[in-house]
Formats: sequence, structure tokens, C-alpha cells
Amino acid sequence: MHDNGKKTSWWKRFTDKLNREFRWFLPGLGYKRWLALTVIGAMLLGLGLAVIVLQYYRTTTNEFLTPILAVLSLRFLDRPIRFLLFGGIGFTLILFGIWGANRAVLKPFEREGRPAWEAVQQYRRKDRGIKVVAIGGGHGLATLLSGIKAYTHNITAIVTVSDDGGSSGELRRDLGVLPPGDIRNCLSALSNDEALLSQVFQYRFKSGAGLEGHSLGNLFITALAEITGSFEEAVAESGRILAIYGKVLPSTLSNVQLVGDVRLHDSDEIVHIKGESKITGANGRILRVLLDPSNAQAYPPTVAAILNADLILIGPGSLYTSILPNLLVSGLVDAIRSSRAEVFLVSNVATQRGETDGFNVSDHMHVLEQHIGKNIFDLVISNNNFKGDLGEGVDWVRNDATSRRSYKVYETDLVDGLYPWRHDSKKLAKAIISVFEERTGPLFD
Repeated sequence: MHDNGKKTSWWKRFTDKLNREFRWFLPGLGYKRWLALTVIGAMLLGLGLAVIVLQYYRTTTNEFLTPILAVLSLRFLDRPIRFLLFGGIGFTLILFGIWGANRAVLKPFEREGRPAWEAVQQYRRKDRGIKVVAIGGGHGLATLLSGIKAYTHNITAIVTVSDDGGSSGELRRDLGVLPPGDIRNCLSALSNDEALLSQVFQYRFKSGAGLEGHSLGNLFITALAEITGSFEEAVAESGRILAIYGKVLPSTLSNVQLVGDVRLHDSDEIVHIKGESKITGANGRILRVLLDPSNAQAYPPTVAAILNADLILIGPGSLYTSILPNLLVSGLVDAIRSSRAEVFLVSNVATQRGETDGFNVSDHMHVLEQHIGKNIFDLVISNNNFKGDLGEGVDWVRNDATSRRSYKVYETDLVDGLYPWRHDSKKLAKAIISVFEERTGPLFD
């Protein structure tokens, strides 16, 4: 009985290992075609060698080699048996050789509890995933990208370049470059080594003459812009260096400033304010924003990405200072309207002080329609989990009766447990892909 247990255990281990190895033959790995090509090539090579040996055997007069060749070719056996022996041994050696080569090459990519074939399968699925365009800026867009890259690598992040505050604003004023801050956040979020880069690329100097307040990533992108001669090339090179999934593109290459009409709280006066950071700090209600110059043209690769997209995501992010500065760029909304993609608005979880105080979902939609027109969005994704402390002066963005009546809204829990005023990247990405599949069909065949 004990021996039988041992036998069973040995057999189970053997079958489990065999089953794991045969997973390499699953559809979609891009493996079987190369295996078949290798086998065909080996067969043709073997056939060629056999022709040469046969020709030599038939024509040689060397009495010493003739019996040796007869033994090596197993002439004492019938031809079907010889074929099975040579063919079986050859095929086994080919499979074993390919298996060994794969093990050696893919060993660095194996993780505990995750075999190499599974890593390859997931990578190829993501590589063939839907083409997603995400439009926005700030931490909201970075959160979205961090989650969505688990489903597809065909991602294009379109980022505003109107920021004039903090490190980005200083570099913009001193060196004349486009603000790199939001682009830095997106590059970090799309990196295949996000945990490390969040510490290095996002590192902000706390002291030092000329360095205090600057992030390493901002300086890095600015330096590359000087080296390559163009901001867009600097962003592209940064993406390659950081091995990101997808692309990060500016909405425009024009040096634009955000201009806003603000009704002041203390006097009810409407003032015209230039500069993104000044608009949000004006202590008033933002009525309208526009770009200066107003004819800033969309970056052509950005337009191309929108036209080729399967899914366009707008938000989350600051309504007036992250989302609208992108959509106000000339040609960008026209591209969205011309695209055959599904267009989703990702509603913010919480209001933003000085920008969207007291706003619900319908208020966000009203402002967007006021600036860019109606009938842009196919769906609004909204949070319905209102548990957690948001802090003073911050409220939940709720799906109200007006938005339920006027728009298609998908409600689900999107809240980050630690920071309830933010989206949880995994919850958000899962919700987006889930509702997209409901509307269009499965993501993968």
C-alpha cells in the first residue's frame, strides 16, 4: 500500500510536469509556428544528408566504409521500422533541444508561482489588446494608466502641456521647454518597473541651490530635450529608456497658456486670469477656460492615435486644468468625433477645492458640453462607494438624478481604500474593461 502511494505520487508529479510543459502549445503564444518551422527545417536537412549518404553508399568502392554505413543506417531492419526509429529519435531531440533553449532564455522572466509560458501568454495577449487612448493629466491619468496596462499594451496617453506651476512651471519659464510634470507621471505609470521608477524618476529634491522642488524626472526629460533638440523626441526617448508599455504624447507642441473667467467669492466680480496655477488659486468659481493662443494645433501623432483607437478614456483628473486644456486644442475634439472608438468619461471620485466645489456628475458633464459640445461621450463611469474620510472642503462626486436621466452611467466601487478621494487603479481598470466588453464583445478571442 505504501509502495502504491509512492507510485501514485510519482505518477502524479510526472503528469503534472508533462501538463505544464504542454502548456507551451496553448493558442496565442506564437510558439507552435516556430516549432513547426524548426521541425520542417530539421527534416529537410536530414533528408538532404540522407540523399548524400545514400548516393555515397551506392557509388563508393571503399570496402571498409560500406559495412559501417550499413550498420549505422540499420539496414538489417525493415524500412518502416528504421523510419520510426530515426524519426522518433530526431523529433524527440528537436523537442528536447527547443525546450532546453526556452528554459535557458526565459529563466530570468520566471517568477515564483508563475511559469514562463504564462508570462509569455499574458504579454502576447496584452500586446494584441485593444487600442486605448487616455486623455487627461495629473495623478488621475497616471492612476488610470497604472491599472489599464494590466489588460493591454496598446496605450496612448495624451497629456496637457498648459501646466505653469511648481517644478514644471520653473523649467518652462527658465528654459522655454514644455512642462514635463504630467508627462513624467504618465511615463512612470506605464513603466514595466513602476515600483522602482516611482522612487527614482519621481524623486523630488528637498534642498540644494537650483534643485530644491524639482523632480528628477522633470530634469531628465528637460535634459533629453536639450540633447535631442525637440521635446517630443525627448518624451519618446524617455519612454524607450524606461521601457514603457504604450506611448505618451503631448496634446500640442504649441506653448499654450490656460486662461480662465473666474467669479470671485468675495466680490462677485468676474475676472480674466491667465495661468493655470493662478486660476485655481483665485478664490472663486471658474466659469470658463480657454487656451492662449486659441488656434494651437493638435500634435499629428496624437490625432492619429485617436482616429485608430478602440476605446477613448477622458479623465479622471482636474476638470478645468487637466482635462479641458487637452480638449480645447484645435482638432482634438474633431478627431474624437470622427473616431469609431467607444468614448468613456471617467468621473472623478471627489470634488477638487477651488475648481469643482459642490460638483456632481451632471455638473461635470454640463461644463464639458459647454466647452466642447454635446454627444461626445458614449458612457460615464461613476463611483458609488461613499465610505471614507475625504477631508475638509471635499465632497463625493455623486451620480445625481439629472445625470441618470440624461446620460448612460455605469456605477461601481472605484475608491482607493487608503486614499478615498482617489480612484483605485485596479478597480478602475477592471470596471472599464468589463463595461467595454459588455458593449463590444470579449477583449480576447
